[in-house]
Amino acid sequence: MEIDRTKYKVWDKTNFSSIHWILNPGLAINELILGQRVPKITLIDQTSDRPLMERTYIPCPHCSTLHEAQTWSVQNKTAFKNWFGLFCPNCRELIPCLRNLTSGLVLLVTYPFWFWWINQWKQKWLKSQPSRYSNLNLQPIEHKNVNWVKMGLGWGVIMFIIMSLFMPVLNGTDHSWTAILINFPIWVVGGLCFGYVMKWWMGKRLKKAKTPTRPLL
Repeated sequence: MEIDRTKYKVWDKTNFSSIHWILNPGLAINELILGQRVPKITLIDQTSDRPLMERTYIPCPHCSTLHEAQTWSVQNKTAFKNWFGLFCPNCRELIPCLRNLTSGLVLLVTYPFWFWWINQWKQKWLKSQPSRYSNLNLQPIEHKNVNWVKMGLGWGVIMFIIMSLFMPVLNGTDHSWTAILINFPIWVVGGLCFGYVMKWWMGKRLKKAKTPTRPLL
């Protein structure tokens, strides 16, 4: 599809946020367990002075539809469970997504355990997608109305449960109550920091060029 680069800034795999998604090993949990995915191409409206989260669009390469970012959001209960990619509610194709390096390695190593049933699950997953997008609320989510503290704490609690309770079971190690008590406040603080960073990042506005001034004579 053709993109109006005079209006939209293109974020691809070379963008900092995309590189962070690919290289951060912790995000493998978001990708493999939660099913959170990031599209390969994201468009940022350069003609708007609204916060970043309010001028972000995701293009579908199959039908050329420009989707508002909140199409896949907690608000619409579509932010997660996107293991196979972002489902386009317009043409029902999958929008290509980035792959986290760590999750890619995990999938490669565990391939013998899932290759024989993955296609069956994918077909079942695809059939369930249209209903998830049948009543989308695409009213703009204003940056000022987002509870960033709640979002950060929610992320911290999820990471605490996964890293402190589930991972020891998967690794075959015993739970240590001392480690659990130490990790809980660490993840709470980490969640608050995450919420603050997201508030700052998603609130970024378009930098306006300074108007040159003429020297006084």
